[in-house]
Amino acid sequence: MNSFISKLALVYCLSQMSFGYAEESLTAQQIINKSNLASYYAGNDGRAQARMVIVDGKGQKQIRQFTILRKDIEDLGDQQMMVFFSRPTDVKGTVFRVNKKINSDDERWLYLPALDLVKRISAGDKRTSFVGSNFYYEDVSGRNPQEDNLTLLTSNEDNKHYLLKGQPKSPESVEFSYYQAKIDKKTFMPVNVVYFDQTGSKLREMKVLKMKNVQGHPTVVHSRIHQFSDNSYTDLQFRGVAYDVGLPSTVFTERSLRTVPKKWLK
Repeated sequence: MNSFISKLALVYCLSQMSFGYAEESLTAQQIINKSNLASYYAGNDGRAQARMVIVDGKGQKQIRQFTILRKDIEDLGDQQMMVFFSRPTDVKGTVFRVNKKINSDDERWLYLPALDLVKRISAGDKRTSFVGSNFYYEDVSGRNPQEDNLTLLTSNEDNKHYLLKGQPKSPESVEFSYYQAKIDKKTFMPVNVVYFDQTGSKLREMKVLKMKNVQGHPTVVHSRIHQFSDNSYTDLQFRGVAYDVGLPSTVFTERSLRTVPKKWLK
């Protein structure tokens, strides 16, 4: 009996060693790919109601409410996204449209109903404020991992997260010098991302405040971005999240900027 127990213990130890080896053998690029897959490509498409609370350095608040629709062309590949604003009155009817491209710059447009104007957002503006919040346009649709040189760092904090360092390949195109991303080893969801300047001072921080499982997919339902320069922050909360809802490609066209596909926003 003791011999049998010893053998079981040995097998268990070897399996744990093998698991640890497989886990640690992942490269930084493999980790970020898994993270992007979990964060932005859950299901073949998705829909969510969002509430954004913008708080300036003096504690004054603004609210934004909108619906996000997303459809994948290919996992870790091209993707389509529409964001329809419903509140407050001054942004109601505004629509943000994205054609996410992996091998070229994303295409982004903003429809302004008061002017009946479709405004093309240039690649150089992707890291500017999204409708007055601390989120950037690029935060909403996701940063292309091909734009950064990635390094897997070691951390003594815990054994539940990967710690990655990303340095932009084109430093002149962004406001940060590098970032560090903490990624959950089980779900591969990024739970914390901090952006630094050249002196190592913090510029911005993204922190996940709440996650839940939706249709088998780990899903962020509350996150916050904090701007250190003025101590402002924006909370982003999601409800009614659903995946694989069967969104047709016709939803993600220029026509939907002016003619809202109400059927898919409920």
